[in-house]
Amino acid sequence: MALKDVYELPAAADMHVHLRNAPGPIAELVTPTIRKAGVDTVFVMPNLAPKPVVSVAEALEYKAQLQAIDPSVNYLMSLYLHSSITPDEIREAKKAGIAGVKAYPKGATTNSQWGVVSFDPFHEVLKTMEEEGIVLNLHGEVPSNASEGVTVMNAESKFLPVLKNLVDKYPRLKIVLEHCTTADAVETVRSFGENVVGTITAHHLSLLVDDWSANVNNYCKPSAKSPEDRKALLNAAVHSKGKFFLGTDSAPHDVSAKKGKGNTAAGVFTQPYALGYVLTAFEEALARGDLSSPEEITEESLAGFFSIYGRNFYNISQATQKIRLTREGQTILDSLKGEGAEIVPFRAGEKTWGVEWL
Repeated sequence: MALKDVYELPAAADMHVHLRNAPGPIAELVTPTIRKAGVDTVFVMPNLAPKPVVSVAEALEYKAQLQAIDPSVNYLMSLYLHSSITPDEIREAKKAGIAGVKAYPKGATTNSQWGVVSFDPFHEVLKTMEEEGIVLNLHGEVPSNASEGVTVMNAESKFLPVLKNLVDKYPRLKIVLEHCTTADAVETVRSFGENVVGTITAHHLSLLVDDWSANVNNYCKPSAKSPEDRKALLNAAVHSKGKFFLGTDSAPHDVSAKKGKGNTAAGVFTQPYALGYVLTAFEEALARGDLSSPEEITEESLAGFFSIYGRNFYNISQATQKIRLTREGQTILDSLKGEGAEIVPFRAGEKTWGVEWL
């Protein structure tokens, strides 16, 4: 069973991207690939190093630096939930158009060393976010801890009680559980009201634990898990009804960080080919029986997952441009090379869907 050969859809919105420090060699290399994927709007992560984005001024400066690289993209900016952030900063963020505040559990992923140990000290900040309508974006894992039985395989499921406590305590707070990887996460997000949603990456619709355990370019946090979890993600994406939308968590690292000495960096780079990866994952799922029929995958469902649902949740305008996706219209590069950086994309060397702006 196959998908159609061509789809015409509204331009996509990718609600979770890493573009790294700008100006900088990785940002210069990957930011121009956003529109290459058929995306015109991105929600930009704030976990820069050596210092995350913790103020409105820093967020606006970062946005200006990204606009200097490619002014044709709509960059939705975020702050990093940090002890220095006050309710007044949140109010200023609302006035400045900052879209969300990202919470990283301390030690859970890349550049999370400044992250959250407990949400209790942030009560006034979270209440202000609830009042102002600013989104709380959650990296939904607890840090690995062998003595407590926590590994990358169950870190997300063990975080879900934290999510429930936040929803109970701040019932009007808009929350995104980022990059869902488990059936547990899908079920939990579905159990809450319309102010709690989840994003799903392109690569988690394809990968399993065996894929990243053998290939550093497939390793990310949160990590891909079981066939049952992948099936739940696929069905959540296809039957989203607004509860799930695209957030690729495209995370570029130089090859030296992926294959050099020491632990490999967590992150899968998908930015230039994001929509094609999703369509390929759907087609592979149909062949396995994880999705029952190509009729499930309509232009309406694709438009929702790729574009409409995310824009609705963040209260931004719908796309005014359209794109055409064509089967096997391009080949994924073996690597992207720029001055001072080389990045290997997901599924390098494979055929994928071509993208044309209409």
